[in-house]
Amino acid sequence: MNCSSYKFSILKVKERLMYTLGISAYYHDSAAALLKDDKIIAAAQEERFTRIKHDAAFPIKAVNYCLEEAEISLSQIDSIVYYENPTLKLSRIISNHIKNVFKGFFLYMDTFPQYLLQKHFIKRNVTKILGKEAAAKLTFLHHHTSHLASAFYPSPFEDAAIITMDGVGEIETTTIAHGEGSNIQIKKTLEFPDSVGLLYSVFTVFCGFKVNSGEYKLMGLAPYGQPKYKDLIQDKLVKIFADGSIKLNMEYFNFCHEPRMFGEKLEKLIGIPARTSESPLTQEYADIASSIQDVTEIIVLKIAQYAKTMTNSKNLCLAGGVALNCVANGRLLKESGFDKIWIQPASGDAGTALGAALHHVYSCKPRTVERENTDSMQGSYLGPQFSDENIEKALIKLDLSFTKLKPDTLIEQTASLLKNDKVIGWFQGRMEFGPRALGNRSIIGNAQSPNLQKQMNLKIKFRESFRPFAPSVLEEDVEHYFQLQCPSPYMLLVATVNQDRCLNDGISPNIESDIHQVRSDIPAVTHVDYTARVQSVSKKTNPKYHALISKFKSITDSAVIINTSFNIRGEPIVCTPEDAIKCFKLTHMDALAIGNYLVLKEQNPSNKEEIDEYINSFEKD
Repeated sequence: MNCSSYKFSILKVKERLMYTLGISAYYHDSAAALLKDDKIIAAAQEERFTRIKHDAAFPIKAVNYCLEEAEISLSQIDSIVYYENPTLKLSRIISNHIKNVFKGFFLYMDTFPQYLLQKHFIKRNVTKILGKEAAAKLTFLHHHTSHLASAFYPSPFEDAAIITMDGVGEIETTTIAHGEGSNIQIKKTLEFPDSVGLLYSVFTVFCGFKVNSGEYKLMGLAPYGQPKYKDLIQDKLVKIFADGSIKLNMEYFNFCHEPRMFGEKLEKLIGIPARTSESPLTQEYADIASSIQDVTEIIVLKIAQYAKTMTNSKNLCLAGGVALNCVANGRLLKESGFDKIWIQPASGDAGTALGAALHHVYSCKPRTVERENTDSMQGSYLGPQFSDENIEKALIKLDLSFTKLKPDTLIEQTASLLKNDKVIGWFQGRMEFGPRALGNRSIIGNAQSPNLQKQMNLKIKFRESFRPFAPSVLEEDVEHYFQLQCPSPYMLLVATVNQDRCLNDGISPNIESDIHQVRSDIPAVTHVDYTARVQSVSKKTNPKYHALISKFKSITDSAVIINTSFNIRGEPIVCTPEDAIKCFKLTHMDALAIGNYLVLKEQNPSNKEEIDEYINSFEKD
């Protein structure tokens, strides 16, 4: 449906609202999002339904969920918007292969046919999966425009600078824009192969982690090291200009012509071989992580400061994979010159499904922000929810002993378990959209416990012991614990723990020494550099989670708990009651608070063989 017909429909049939479906697919984190006029009805990643981490397949299950949530059929959708332009992307791929024809012949022969068959003929795929009627409603948007829209339109700002930074879209790797009302005007772009996202991914792989999955591990590893390679990176690998644009020295990078992102030349420059996955982490790799994190922060800060001068706006909106670097975001908050920052909680490619739909709507109608200091993401709780009836059926089917409680009693008993250092699966309300669990699909614990960080990493998440956990803190108490003067509802800002709460300040972080040193009075969520990735919890957006932490505070005098995603390593965050029950049964969690039901591990013991089988059923991320 084109814009003129959209306007005509609103004028003639005012009582009928318009449904817009946004889709992202075929690279990683496929997703669907549905709008009813300009209201977000539903949004979800395909991985949550298929149980395949970062699933890139066409998001048919996510589409079906969105339709079910809205209680409509596919035929009632007015417009379907795909998050990027496959023809432009194909043009970039062909151009890149021509430039690297001798180096990249085998990569070309491997990837080009696959691209044509699956990723280019999107309309054909939509026809095959959703039908001819749906394909007739399909339009395409640019990748970075989808990111920009996802960042600006749900924000609480009438006016803002907008920055998108990722690996690469069609050809753009960084885009600066200015948003005013319904209009987004692109001011400047940086093009492939010069990409801060790809630069960070190269070092993610160098340190033994996976692209599009391990970048947050690299960020978590960085504080254990010293930026000893920072000057080398800036001297030899990347030239950084005053406006934040960069020029990569492609002599050291292979991602234009090989499946591997780098070769021996980079290893010789760094002076050590790339780490193999799952091998021991030595101090050199922590130093490399620290170095590339510092360089990335320099680039991101320069881009933001330049965007400030270009737009003269007081507000900044962020999206794209680099916007998930919450350490860099924390620096932007303090040093970029913007008064306020808003970051799309689904900043990666999943969020482009939402951005594509929003851009289509606001290209046809005015946008008025009536939500002072409140965005339109609904806390990012946009996924499926389940009734107590559904939950009880799943508990019975999976043969668990359980107790049904009144809501207040469930909160009281859960808070008491937390006080006693029990680890609890917390499954409530609508599933979160984006990579973070925000208190509806979470594993929670007592942040005051000196032992839980290690216990939860090794016995519940089954992941690397160096990785930190995030705190959930009552929004009204944030400043009592952290050097943060604004809400952080989406766990996308890193802040320093207040000095009066710190212990042993001055300990030099070292990946090869005791990483479980107690550093504050909330040790389970205090990283080695005395920082934390903060989630502020609002009574308005999540009253049940807020009530739980409030009850915990009343019996412990602490307004902070541990919050990590409800899954194990390599597994997508749980979606259904069945997913949650399975994860609970086959880990060492002590309890499961699911809906109004409380399940205790002591009444439902785990079987070691089943646990091992469960852990091994997911590929390590």
